[in-house]
Amino acid sequence: MIPVQIHLTQRDSRNLVKKQKPTAFTDRNAWAENDLVCIEDDFTYQTIRGFGGALTESAAVTWQKLPAALRRRTVELCYDPRRGLGYTLARVHMNSCDFSLGNWSCDDTPGDFALREFSVAHYREAILPLVAAARKAAGRPLWILGSPWSPPAWMKTNGMMNEGGFLKPECREAWALFFAKFAKAMAREGFPLSAFTVQNEEKARQTWDSCVWTPEETRDFVRDHLGPALAKAGLAKKIGLYFWDHNKERTLERARALLGDPRAAAFVAGIAVHWYSGDHFEQLRMFKERWPEKDVLFSECCCSIHEGTDADPWRQGEMYAHDIAGNLEGGMTRWIDWNVLLDAQGGPNHVGNFCDAPLRTDAACRRLLVRPSWHYIAHFSRFLRPGAVRVGCSRWTSAVEAVAARNADGSFAAVLLNRTDRALRPQLRFRGLLAPVELPAHSIATCTWK
Repeated sequence: MIPVQIHLTQRDSRNLVKKQKPTAFTDRNAWAENDLVCIEDDFTYQTIRGFGGALTESAAVTWQKLPAALRRRTVELCYDPRRGLGYTLARVHMNSCDFSLGNWSCDDTPGDFALREFSVAHYREAILPLVAAARKAAGRPLWILGSPWSPPAWMKTNGMMNEGGFLKPECREAWALFFAKFAKAMAREGFPLSAFTVQNEEKARQTWDSCVWTPEETRDFVRDHLGPALAKAGLAKKIGLYFWDHNKERTLERARALLGDPRAAAFVAGIAVHWYSGDHFEQLRMFKERWPEKDVLFSECCCSIHEGTDADPWRQGEMYAHDIAGNLEGGMTRWIDWNVLLDAQGGPNHVGNFCDAPLRTDAACRRLLVRPSWHYIAHFSRFLRPGAVRVGCSRWTSAVEAVAARNADGSFAAVLLNRTDRALRPQLRFRGLLAPVELPAHSIATCTWK
């Protein structure tokens, strides 16, 4: 007999990552054929490197408005491995993004191609204190991803950071140098970067900070400018470089353009993807089949708030779980949410692009609101720890979604999601033994054993 611990979250209930009555793997009904979720631990796939969230300027200024006790509680809920989500990853924006208080960059001096006026002083006001607090709560160094939404306005064809535009050809060298200077400046501040993405959402012309890149422009910039600039600065082996940083439906299209060039591919650690155009988990699986040596990083997701009202927050939680499980099955190694914290309005946001977040404040910033998405994320991030290896998993029906992994300490975790209106009673099958699990309607369960 192998004991199995179950943690359950159920819609509209007090079951919120709550321990249930344990079950166990036994040989009783070992020949059963129905309602099985089979764990095949002799089939192993990618190593899971961790989960995290974006430490944006909006998150940071909202965090600073909270009373001291709630500031501590916020970072604990995200980064503490025992009392929170156990995050070990963070994403910071290089220059401003929509979740900033306005447009700004580290060098707004027109024509400063040598970047003599480059400075990260703006980060010291709010962002870096939040990063420091998150690192303290995690009790370990953070894997930090840097992502640009836009070059400085003077480097752009449209002369502004918003509304898309392109990088001016004559600014390619300066923009590549910008990355190297940002990495070195962050390291001097005590927060060394682990990776960059080339451009956030490089196909999108947004009303906020954005810049459009064709596949060929990305390839050439990486090959001829950015990769060499990082290498010249001694950063190429220290900082991974990810391309695309956009929706999954064009994963293969963008990968063919960049990874089809051996010189460009040599600088690239992998691809970064978002969720805003739908599942497309098959794109990730095909990517890993074609380029098994390259990494799949999930770098952003969130749910928008329209006209000041929230959509169904429980459904949003289910969306998170569905996407995380599917991405893991597709070969994802790291998962990063968007803002870790926002205010009651879903901001601040300098263009009114308000969004939900796993943690929100009330209007007075005197109370912290834990959203359902937080609990759904916890079912993965708390139990599939950095260093876990995904193992084989099959299920009898699409009504239940499942993913499983073996942690570095030898323990196993299987996450089961039921988005249907009826209760399900799956049986976990592991090495010829069965363990029954109760999965109520609209619930998620994480089963752990050793």
